[in-house]
Amino acid sequence: MASTPHDPGAALAPGAPSLGDDFVSRVLDVVGTIPPGRVMTYGDVAAAFGSRAARAVGQTMAYYGADVPWWRVVRSSGHPAVNHEPRALEYYRAESTPLKWSASGVFRVDLAAARFDPNGTDEPQA
Repeated sequence: MASTPHDPGAALAPGAPSLGDDFVSRVLDVVGTIPPGRVMTYGDVAAAFGSRAARAVGQTMAYYGADVPWWRVVRSSGHPAVNHEPRALEYYRAESTPLKWSASGVFRVDLAAARFDPNGTDEPQA
């Protein structure tokens, strides 16, 4: 979840998806459908179009996710992307995304309340 899109002129890491890749466009399309206040895990995004490539979803988001609501894609634990927690929290608060807090002040998204199913209804899965 880079703050700016990956420079298309820069060299990609070996095996990195390219912007013209169908996988990349599918990931970005799915992420673009996640409503405010709701989230999907990287695995959920992959499963939405029949893939099991959660890590490739993460890599796609790292390179190309700046133009979609990247904060709505979380790890399976409900935690936002590493090193993007403060910025994600701003979005979660603005969108009233359900959160859980630990005694030490660490937050994560309440997946039971906020998980979005693009093939189901737009009701929280409480």
